[in-house]
Amino acid sequence: MISKLKIAIIGCGNLGTSIANGLLGLENFDPHNLTLTKRNTSSLSEFEALGVHVHPDNKTAAQYADLILLGVKPYNVSNILKEIKPVLNPKKQIIISLATGITIEEMYQVIDPKTVTFRAMPNIAADIQESITCICHKEATPIQEDLVKELFDAIGFTISIDESLMEAATVLGACGIAYVLRFMRAMIQGGIQIGFDSVTASKIVNQTVKGAAELMIQKNIHPEAAIDKVTTPKGCTIVGLNEMEHQGFSSAMVRGVIASYEKIEK
Repeated sequence: MISKLKIAIIGCGNLGTSIANGLLGLENFDPHNLTLTKRNTSSLSEFEALGVHVHPDNKTAAQYADLILLGVKPYNVSNILKEIKPVLNPKKQIIISLATGITIEEMYQVIDPKTVTFRAMPNIAADIQESITCICHKEATPIQEDLVKELFDAIGFTISIDESLMEAATVLGACGIAYVLRFMRAMIQGGIQIGFDSVTASKIVNQTVKGAAELMIQKNIHPEAAIDKVTTPKGCTIVGLNEMEHQGFSSAMVRGVIASYEKIEK
């Protein structure tokens, strides 16, 4: 169904281009059904070469789209909605905001409250169709919710949540990918210090993290259950884990998650 719809990504920055790449990676997706807008379109030239419509006109992009994704910064959402409002058709179009901290009710202060409106929080792994996306909505039918799920399932995995949890979802799913990457960087640095070159250390760490994630997904087990299988008595694993805990590893991670959440909530 997604392959037959016109999709516009307004304000196509890093997240928008990741979603675009994910969609274009689908076998049956027609690039001509995708429109990307940005004030300076030069950075989107590679998409234009593939047949994607690229231009700076938000109203034109919105007018002919079935699904309109708002990829702009939170402080620009209201202005963009005011700009495209004259061409919106509440009966035929679905608005999907990717902005952090802007509620659906705040969007309804600008657009017709009968407009089917979603909030979605994917992450940059959409680029390789491995995003986790949390969505919430108002005024949507089950069919429309399934349609939006299909859109984001095309770039990974989708979970429907209550809107009150959207900021928390931003921290775990979107900010969280940066937390994991920072952990990986530190692990690579440690690998270099104990003797590996950076390329080899990166390969080992990348596959180790990928394997750990797949283990959790496929076995559906708690991390501690898997950790117990690796930590033998008097072994090197438990020594390393204990040293990390003595240095505040887990507490630093939890405090970082909370700090990000409190930043959004302010």
